[in-house]
Amino acid sequence: MKIKLLAILLLFTCVSNAQELSKEDVKKEVVRLLDSINKVKLPETKSGGGIEEHWYDKISLRGYAQIRYNGLFSTNDKITCDQCDRSWGTTSTAPDAKANNGLFIRRARLVFSGQVHPNVFFYFQPDFASSPVTGIQNFVQIRDLYFDLSFDKKREYRVRVGQSKIPYGFENMQSSSQRLTLDRADGINSSIANERDLGIIFYWAPAEIRKRFAMLVNDGYKGSGDYGVLAFGVYNGQIANKIDANRDLNVVARVSYPFVIGSQIIEPGIQAYNGKWAFTDEISTGVIVNDPKYVKDQRVGATFVLYPRPFGIQTEYNIGTGPRYNPATNRVDETDLDGGYVLLNYKWDLKKQHIYPFAKFQYYDGGKKYEKDARSYVVRDYEFGVEWQPIKAFELTAEYVIADRTFEDSARPINRQEGNLLRLQVQFNF
Repeated sequence: MKIKLLAILLLFTCVSNAQELSKEDVKKEVVRLLDSINKVKLPETKSGGGIEEHWYDKISLRGYAQIRYNGLFSTNDKITCDQCDRSWGTTSTAPDAKANNGLFIRRARLVFSGQVHPNVFFYFQPDFASSPVTGIQNFVQIRDLYFDLSFDKKREYRVRVGQSKIPYGFENMQSSSQRLTLDRADGINSSIANERDLGIIFYWAPAEIRKRFAMLVNDGYKGSGDYGVLAFGVYNGQIANKIDANRDLNVVARVSYPFVIGSQIIEPGIQAYNGKWAFTDEISTGVIVNDPKYVKDQRVGATFVLYPRPFGIQTEYNIGTGPRYNPATNRVDETDLDGGYVLLNYKWDLKKQHIYPFAKFQYYDGGKKYEKDARSYVVRDYEFGVEWQPIKAFELTAEYVIADRTFEDSARPINRQEGNLLRLQVQFNF
């Protein structure tokens, strides 16, 4: 109707100055124009009115980026953490090696997601700041690409197919955009590098608890996100973006439930996985591995989270068996491992601003199967920091680290490093 009225108005405006047209001519022109408009086919509509929705109308786009600087007050440039941040310290074995601690794009991620069908949800997250090797930065890499197939209207039962986070550990599930400390703890994160692999995972959670998981993220309580109350499944066991190197699938299971107790919310959990690790190009010449395709890789861990309302506690610990380099024999053995962390935090709301002071201690004694020669580690780190969110789109984190790390491989059979540094990060959410 609005189109018709607009057309009539334009017509009368055009003919108002055309004195040679009679009133009868104007009437005929109006009738002709209305007849033409009525023949135009409008978009199909639903019975309730409105334009028909398509699957691509439901796709959302968001993202975040992190920029770091690790060059302040460093007392020992030989302290490094390959799984954490490759701009921290130096990987050179030279006695006089210096770190190249310049500005560093840690993450640059876009997230495409949407409920494209009542029973199908998709999620695609590329990272534009991936680092395939030390010194090479800002490559594009798939982080997540998965589809959730649900079996009921409330989507309480679903199967996730594709590359996604493997449900092992609260901190591993927690997004880097939500986590307070700049890096995940070695003891838990050494289980699955980049937290992801290709697999098929079943998730179940009541609709009410799924809403609670979302609230713990959206309201600034640093939740882990919705990875179900119960999760179990299989995955390759070779970490993300790598072809599996044996025929053995790893098995994983996790149970976690956020309880409301008065004004507080606690979330205890337990998780475990079992599988075999396959070495490909991670072993140096001369290092002995009995069977590089089938090294035992299994763990079990426990989690306890008291969400910051306003004081919070987050702690995890795990034990298991995995590959580890032995400098005394120059071989990789199957050995016991254990490690975890304790994080204390506080949520201070200052009008619309959020301030999170935190302190963390982490410990790990074991190997890292995805690093050179299943590098041996003993880690005792203290971290003290604060995250400031003046607006939703911007965050600033300052973290002081007191590190004591022993990391040994065939190139560095005796290597214990101690030192301190101040680390800074800005994060933009969009």
